[in-house]
Amino acid sequence: MTVFARLSALLLALCLSLPALAMSLDQAKSQLDTAKSQGLVGETATGYLGVVKNQGQAQEIVDAINEARRDEYARIADKHGIAVTKVESVAGKKAIDKTPAGQYVKVDGEWRKK
Repeated sequence: MTVFARLSALLLALCLSLPALAMSLDQAKSQLDTAKSQGLVGETATGYLGVVKNQGQAQEIVDAINEARRDEYARIADKHGIAVTKVESVAGKKAIDKTPAGQYVKVDGEWRKK
């Protein structure tokens, strides 16, 4: 087997295994409250989570939750015949309002402790 063939096979194997490494939604949900209370992730006005401190599995939690939120916002927008951005902004406001004191929210482009 040539070096090129070996590299191609290795690259293919890595690409096929990457989805298996992604965090499941259930795993992300179970870790979300802890990540928020540790100041790793926070809510934004866009209706999505953001990474405050890129430690541990913060990015994986954000990615899994935001993917589910994106799907749900699209479903709601379609059901009511409104723009997804409207659903996102309403959800973002609600999420920020519900965020407990001591956790992070992004306001005017900056992370702030509520």
